Amino acid sequence: MSESSPSAATRGVTFYGCGQDEAALLLELAPRFNVLPTIVGAAVSEANVELAIGNRCISIGHKTPVTHRLLLALSRAGVEYISTRSIGSNHLDSNYAASVGIAVGTVAYSPDSVADYTVMLMLMSVRHAKSLIRRIDVHDYRLSDQRGRELRDLTVGVVGTGRIGAAVIDRLKGFGCRILAHDGRAKTSADYVPLNELLRHSDIVTLHTPLTADTHHLLDGRRIGQMKYGAFIVNTGRGPLLDTEALLAALESGRLGGAALDVLEGEEGIFYTDRRDKPIGSKSLLRLQSLPNVLISPHTAYYTDHALSDTIENSLLNCLNFESEKQHG
Repeated sequence: MSESSPSAATRGVTFYGCGQDEAALLLELAPRFNVLPTIVGAAVSEANVELAIGNRCISIGHKTPVTHRLLLALSRAGVEYISTRSIGSNHLDSNYAASVGIAVGTVAYSPDSVADYTVMLMLMSVRHAKSLIRRIDVHDYRLSDQRGRELRDLTVGVVGTGRIGAAVIDRLKGFGCRILAHDGRAKTSADYVPLNELLRHSDIVTLHTPLTADTHHLLDGRRIGQMKYGAFIVNTGRGPLLDTEALLAALESGRLGGAALDVLEGEEGIFYTDRRDKPIGSKSLLRLQSLPNVLISPHTAYYTDHALSDTIENSLLNCLNFESEKQHG
């Protein structure tokens, strides 16, 4: 990955952890905002902090945790603002960052990317797509003993109705299914109910709430036990919203009909890497992947060309807005 350094541009921003596609978009969009970026292929680390010197603003990816020690090193290098290229910021401690003089901002991107993917996972789950594809791959073209189900005959529970949850609800209306929703406050026209009621009545439960101390293991063993027998769980939010061990117990006992997981507890260091010739240390991931009714994808629901463009553009805007507030504040 080539690197460029800010010189005559009005603003300099260091972008860490840029893949080829992000770098290409950044080089295309940055001139429109009068920004000359320093583009770094590697994730931010103590070894490359010096690449931020001279730039008060940096942008980082969501794939690598940022430690307190690294935040302190960034502060000492003069960084005052971090724009993380993600909706959530649970990969770094925003409160500690503030304590060392660094503000943290997240980006919004098209909710359609995750919403489309979520509905796709629902359809694949209720049509038993994983088992079907496995059979076809070995040239077994017989019909399965397990018939699929139609969304119009099902109740879908949407937990969290922010931009993505609301976009999922909009899509589900076209299928004619019953939609239940749970959130701190009603944000859509869906039928809002307490979480325990949503779990009891939903054939599919899909998670779109932010990960906080209160929502960690939101679906634990007790709440999974409240779900309908044979129900499905879809998670395109954050892995720790689900208690993985409790989920595995419910799946292996046959109590749940299946799960579709784009995010997973302990995904760090596994997702986004090539593990074909390396051992996978996560026993829970291996157990989940062995089940015929569990779909796993590597935190890829957000990954579309439209969402990527939104992410880069809004990262640039975040940094410029910070600079403007700093200048006029």
